[in-house]
Amino acid sequence: MKKIIVSAMLLASSVCSVSAAEFTVTSPQIKQGQSLANEQLYAGFGCSGGNVSPELNWQNPPAGTKSFAVSVYDPAAPTGSGWWHWMVFNIPAQTNQLAKGISASGQRLPAGAIQARTDFGQSAYGGACPPQGDKAHPYIFTVYALSSDNIPLDSNAPSAMVGFMIHNNLLAKTSITAYSQRGQ
Repeated sequence: MKKIIVSAMLLASSVCSVSAAEFTVTSPQIKQGQSLANEQLYAGFGCSGGNVSPELNWQNPPAGTKSFAVSVYDPAAPTGSGWWHWMVFNIPAQTNQLAKGISASGQRLPAGAIQARTDFGQSAYGGACPPQGDKAHPYIFTVYALSSDNIPLDSNAPSAMVGFMIHNNLLAKTSITAYSQRGQ
């Protein structure tokens, strides 16, 4: 009898793990653990990249997701608090993608979504631009599933403030980390 119960428990746990798909993010341009392409690097501060936001696709958000947010963050920036490269929030729950090349004016952004002010001082994507000679910096591209359909902030809100609101409404998050390094 004990053997039958253990077998039934193992079968039940494997069925549950198959049906509960993991919340994930992928990108045609960003690969986990790889270097960022020139297209995703900043154009300024001594960097000469394309400053093009990558396409991001996500799937299997948790039940109860009412909106999404996306951030790009460099925790190794020599500021004492990292560097926010991009923050988009109020992305509608039915959305599962951000298109490549979202402009500062919001072209290609889902209806209702807002880009917050980054540490570059703009409400737009700001590509990677680590200091010259530093070791490779990680750039964390994160999609957040939120329990609220509206963060009551606008495009002038600093990314750290949006981050505070995200964490107060967080259901789940998923990330891709890529790297960039600038030579001597």
